[in-house]
Amino acid sequence: MRLGKRLEAAVHKNPLGSALAIVALAASLYVIAYPFTAARYAPMTDLPFHAAQTGALRHFFDPSYHLRDQFELHPLAVPYMSSYVLGALFMFLVPAYVAVKIAAVAMLALLPAGLAVLFHGMKKSPLLGLAGLPFAWSHLTHWGFLNFVGALGLFAMAVGVTLLLLDAPSRRRQITLSAVLVLLFFTHVFRFPFAALGVVAAAVVMYPATRRFRPILAPLALPLALFAVWTRVRPAAIGGPIDLSHFDTHRLDEIRPLLFEGGFHDANEAAAIVTNYRTVGLVALISLVAFALSGRANTWNRRAWSFALGSHVLALGCAGAFLLSFLVLPMQQGVWWYVYPREATALAFLALAVLPDLPRAPLLRAPLVLALALAPIGLSRAIATNYRVFDRATEDFHRIVEDIPRAPRLMYLVFDHGGSTKKNTPFIHLPAYVQAEKGGWLSFHFAVFGASPFVYRSRAEPSAVIPPHVPTRWEWTPHKFRPLQNGRFFDWFLVRSRTSPDGMFREDPTIVPVNHVGTWWLYRRKSAQGPLDRP
Repeated sequence: MRLGKRLEAAVHKNPLGSALAIVALAASLYVIAYPFTAARYAPMTDLPFHAAQTGALRHFFDPSYHLRDQFELHPLAVPYMSSYVLGALFMFLVPAYVAVKIAAVAMLALLPAGLAVLFHGMKKSPLLGLAGLPFAWSHLTHWGFLNFVGALGLFAMAVGVTLLLLDAPSRRRQITLSAVLVLLFFTHVFRFPFAALGVVAAAVVMYPATRRFRPILAPLALPLALFAVWTRVRPAAIGGPIDLSHFDTHRLDEIRPLLFEGGFHDANEAAAIVTNYRTVGLVALISLVAFALSGRANTWNRRAWSFALGSHVLALGCAGAFLLSFLVLPMQQGVWWYVYPREATALAFLALAVLPDLPRAPLLRAPLVLALALAPIGLSRAIATNYRVFDRATEDFHRIVEDIPRAPRLMYLVFDHGGSTKKNTPFIHLPAYVQAEKGGWLSFHFAVFGASPFVYRSRAEPSAVIPPHVPTRWEWTPHKFRPLQNGRFFDWFLVRSRTSPDGMFREDPTIVPVNHVGTWWLYRRKSAQGPLDRP
C-alpha cells in the first residue's frame, strides 16, 4: 500500500520521467525477450546444457529421472547457480524449454539494469542504462555464455550501489551491495574478484569526494567469506594459476570484429549493430553539447566536481582493467575456452559509463531516450528472424524426441550442422534438451569437464551409474563411434545426418530403427522400452 502511494506520488511529481521509465522498461523487455518467442529452442550453442543442468536441479530428487544415480551437486565448489535456480523454479510452472528461456531473459536483463544503477550512482540519469541493451545480443550471448553476460550487469550494479553507499550511507544500501555481490558470486565466480576489487577501488578513488571508506567493509564480509571458502573447495578443473606473461597488442585488431560482427550470417543484423553504436554516439554528442550550453557545471561545488571526476576515473579504470585482461589473458585456461575474447564485450560495456548525462530539458531528453529505446529494436527483430529459421530447422528434432521415453540412456551423434544461419553450430548440444525434459543419461555431458555444479559421482560407488568415459572432443567427432565399443551402455541413439546412418549400427543387431524425421534418426535397443518400431 505504501509502495503504491509512493509510485503515485512519483508519477504526479514527474509525469514525463515516469513515462520515459515505462518506455525504457517496455523497450528492454521487448528487445531482450522478443527473439525467444520466435523459436522453441534458442540457437545458443551452450544453452542446451544450461537447460540440462537446470532440469537436473529441478528433478534431482525424483528417482524416476535417475539423476542422482549419476550426479553430485556442488553449488559452492562450482557456484554457477543463479540461472539454474531461477529456471528450476519456473520448471514447476512451465515446460523446461520455456523456463530456460525465462532464466536467459533474466540474465540478459541484468545488463541494462546494472548499467542503470551505475549511472544512478554516478549522479546521471538511470535511463542511460538503455545504452547497454544492444549488448544483450553480443557474440557472448550467441555462444550461450549467459552467466558471464549476467555477471557483467551485476558488476556494473555493484559499482553503482557502492557509489550510492559512499555518497549517502544507509543500512539498506549496505545490504543491497552485499546481496549483489553474493548474487554475482553465484552467477559467475570468476567475475567476483573483479567486482570486489571494483568496490574497493570505488572507495579509494571516491575518498576525496566522500571521505568515507568504512561503509563498504560490512557488505564485503559475507561475499569475501564465500569466496575464501570457494578457494578451498573448488575443483582442480577451475583452479590453478593463470598465465599472465603474454601482452599481445595485436589483439587490438580483434576488438572491432568482436563488437561489430553478429552471431548470424545476416547483413540486417550487422547493419543493426552499427545503427546502435551510431545512435549511442549521437546521443552522447547531443548530451555533451547540451551540458556545455546549460552551464550546469557552474553551479557545482567542490564536492560535486570531485565526485564527478572520481566516478569517471573509476569507470575508465574498470574499462581499462578489462582492456588489460583482453591483452594478457589466454584463449584457454584449464577447461575454459574463449577466455580473453570475452573481455572485449566487458570493455565496451563498462566504457558506456563515461557517457554524458542526459539533458534535463524535456524537449531534448525525451527524444534522446526514445532514440536509445528504439534503436535496438531493429537488432532484436533481426535476431528473431534468424531464430525463426532455426525454429523451422528444429521442428524435426521436436517431433522425434517425443518418441524417447523418460530417463533414456541416450547416445547422440551430430554429423550434420547445417540448416541455420548461425556462424557457430547451434546443433552440437541440442539433444541435451532430452535430459532437461526427461532426465536419464547423455553420451556427452559438460559434467566431464568438472567445471559445472553437477559432476559425475565416483565410479567406485556401488550405487553410481555413470556413462562410459569419452575421449576429448567426442561430441565433435561422431565418426569415431563404434556400437560395440562405445554403445553398450546406451539403449537409445539419436543421430543428425542428411543420409541414413543405418550402416553404422549393423555390427550390433540389437539396435533397431524407431523413427526418422527430417535430419534426425532415432534407434533403440530391442530390450529398451519405448514406442513400436516404425518403417
